[in-house]
Amino acid sequence: MATLEELRKRIDTLDEQIVRALNDRAAAAVEIGKIKAQTGAGVYAPDRERDVLDKVTALSKGPMSRESLLAIYRELMSASFALERPPRVGYLGPQGSYTHEAAMGKFGASVEYEPLSNIRAIFEEMSRGHVDYGVVPVENSTSGAVLDTLDAFVEYGTRICCEMYRAIHHNLMARCKQEEIEVVYSKHEAFVQCQKWLGQTGLSAKISPAPSTSRAAEMAAGQKNAAAIGSRVAAKLYDLTLLAENIEDHANNATRFFVLGKDETRPTGRDRTSLMFVTAHRAGALVEVLLVFQRAGINMTMLTSRPSQKAEMEYNFFVDVDGHESDAALSKALAEVKTHCRTLHVLGSYPISSEMLAA
Repeated sequence: MATLEELRKRIDTLDEQIVRALNDRAAAAVEIGKIKAQTGAGVYAPDRERDVLDKVTALSKGPMSRESLLAIYRELMSASFALERPPRVGYLGPQGSYTHEAAMGKFGASVEYEPLSNIRAIFEEMSRGHVDYGVVPVENSTSGAVLDTLDAFVEYGTRICCEMYRAIHHNLMARCKQEEIEVVYSKHEAFVQCQKWLGQTGLSAKISPAPSTSRAAEMAAGQKNAAAIGSRVAAKLYDLTLLAENIEDHANNATRFFVLGKDETRPTGRDRTSLMFVTAHRAGALVEVLLVFQRAGINMTMLTSRPSQKAEMEYNFFVDVDGHESDAALSKALAEVKTHCRTLHVLGSYPISSEMLAA
């Protein structure tokens, strides 16, 4: 058995090797950044991220957990972004929102973050080139599609470059006792995800919408006998007391987020494609579209719709299918689908996420 001193000396030696290797890796990242700058490519490449994370987790034989290794490498990649050119990432603010936590979980601490007042503003800032990437919620396992995000896709031509899932745990927070609460602020989707608990406690009659869960916490902090539903991080940031924790109706409550970007993502072999289309004005047009995917053997993982703001009784359909738009089978199917549609837009092809970011 090695002594404590011997083990500490071994760790010191390993640390020297790790730091040397990290700096060698950083030097290579700087050279990559120069090449990207010449071609105009973005610093974040989801397909390369998937490749790196798959390789490092396959190399590990333990005892470090997969989750710990992924967290370390995400921060390592974040530091590499900063050496190339720190990307600016827009998110639904203020600080402490679930979208902020999701963005931090994806891009790490070494990038620049821009809190924005609503989801539409994220798309707007992307279109103006004021931010390089945007993080938006798209659907929740309890409350379904995030309508603000779907409506923004109709208005803006922003592309999706990545998806991620995050466990969501809601908490009631305030600076007063629960029985003294006169109003509860939060985002609409949070109320839907906690409606059973709100009904049981009698607080459902006191809810009031806010642009985001973190803005709700900020509002509760500045108003007497007001409360908010949001994250533990928001409670800490706005000096609120947690009155009730994990009040979501379902313990496995999770939200899917999109990362918006400008560059197309290369195929990885495990990809998903998001589409938006308006069908032709004839009976059975939607069925015809769905049958195209069925005949091609292409799996559909989401189908939802939103009323069009441009024409009465017209709907924009949002669909997710397995595969990359450059795949021969999907490319052929999309060409046929287009014949049944008035408009068809590929919102993006990106790696399928198999990782659930912890709350």
